[in-house]
Amino acid sequence: MSKWGERVKKVEQLAQSFTSNPLTTTYKPRLWPCQPSSVWKLFPRQSTAISFTKSCKEDVHVFALEKEETSLGQRIYLVTSYTELWHYYRTYKQSLMHCYEVIPEGAVCKLYFDLEFHRLSNSGADGKTMVSSLIEYVCGKLKEIYGIECSGKDVLNLDSSTEDKFSRHLIFNLPNAAFKDNIHVGRFIHAILQQVQSSQKVASALDSSAENSGTRTKAESAGEMTESPQTKRRKHEETDLSFLRVKNKDGQDSLFVDLGVYTRNRNFRLYKSSKVGKNAAFTVADDNKFSAKAGKGISREESIFLASLVCNVSFTGQRILTFSGETQEGKTTKTQNPKGSATNQALSLSGCLLSPHHELDNFVLTLVKKDGIQGSIRRWNYFAAEQLLVYDIAKYRWCENVARFHKSNNIMIVVDLKDEVWYQKCHDPDCRNFRSSSYPLPQEICVSYIMTLDEEDQAYLMDDAGNIELSQAPHRTSQTTVCPTEESADKWGTDQDDQDYLESLDDFEQNSREISDDLLLICMADFDSR
Repeated sequence: MSKWGERVKKVEQLAQSFTSNPLTTTYKPRLWPCQPSSVWKLFPRQSTAISFTKSCKEDVHVFALEKEETSLGQRIYLVTSYTELWHYYRTYKQSLMHCYEVIPEGAVCKLYFDLEFHRLSNSGADGKTMVSSLIEYVCGKLKEIYGIECSGKDVLNLDSSTEDKFSRHLIFNLPNAAFKDNIHVGRFIHAILQQVQSSQKVASALDSSAENSGTRTKAESAGEMTESPQTKRRKHEETDLSFLRVKNKDGQDSLFVDLGVYTRNRNFRLYKSSKVGKNAAFTVADDNKFSAKAGKGISREESIFLASLVCNVSFTGQRILTFSGETQEGKTTKTQNPKGSATNQALSLSGCLLSPHHELDNFVLTLVKKDGIQGSIRRWNYFAAEQLLVYDIAKYRWCENVARFHKSNNIMIVVDLKDEVWYQKCHDPDCRNFRSSSYPLPQEICVSYIMTLDEEDQAYLMDDAGNIELSQAPHRTSQTTVCPTEESADKWGTDQDDQDYLESLDDFEQNSREISDDLLLICMADFDSR
């Protein structure tokens, strides 16, 4: 074999070696100059994916993917940004067509509903009317409890119905307001639907009794005549919500509203995604009244996608809504942020004074317990969209803006989990737009310092065609290198080889004519055929 042939063979071996064992991760360009660099990682476990988001420096989130060929219920967890997911969402339709948003535990989120009923078991039900009535009722409760004005124009209405099942998702995009987390959302919905749940149980009991006795007693009839005005009014309210009572496919009593979607780290199906094995993706319902606002460089479709994300909530200017439960008298007990006039401090954290980040809680307490002042954490809110943990502080009002303690208005300590810094903001109207300097968090409580990712934690990879396959990373240590180990350290050739190549190149440039395009194409074809 000629020297040139040996040289080409060595280069090919090196190329194969570097492909199998890259020096760095594969470079992925930014979607466009104004966007952050690419993050696209797949994990077999949800907990590992969530942990990675807390250590990542980019604005990333967790999504769950279902694969057609995997066992039922098995999911893979994707970590990426909203922008990049949308960019590839339309390209990788096969691998991303069954995609769910993971609603992180403790994350500030929008009010959302999952609605469905079996058509055959509810032949007389008018789904569109039921949705409209529910939206009107919920808007009325938001006004009554929180003083928030909203209507159907603030509710994104998504449809995934089939011939067998009526299915909707409702996402409330309230003006400058969101719930502390989806647990508080669940409490709020359970409370405002308690009447229909109670009446459903009573109706089932009466139906069962009627089947056994066949007739109603005189005492029951007389009891209805002596009902108090309060009881009659309550029954009237229950009648107004009777449209929420439906039958499941087995003919059993059920609710139009799925009350099981308000658990921690819940997976909520995305706009334009379907369930695995199904072909009914969520689209904008034909009776939708919500109009997504398209921003600069954002299409209408992408703006709908962003509006459909339950945790896509910005920290700036948000009023945080909380709900503690319901009293025996049927009156709701709720708490609000300091902007509200009816704050109940005793219930502001619903008995939970700790965030999911206990080390950060302890660190923040060291910032507000000094110089003889015993400050405390009044409440915390986690904004997953920006990876911010915001602490409302009580009894400690030092403001960097005025370099003194405020007389009445409290301060906030904001921890940026992404950049691993903290800074102070203020509730005082004169300091509303103020933000202090950023200070680094102690290294020992930083997620990037605590967490180390093993290669096996990312067991899946997606290629350029969108195919998701098992990673070979865990087995790399057992692979043999392509290049023999006994070769000399200088795998690129000897000094004499380099001199020969330089002489050949100089001779070609002096004595040869310009290489034609046809000859170059022939050489390329010959190279590709090897």
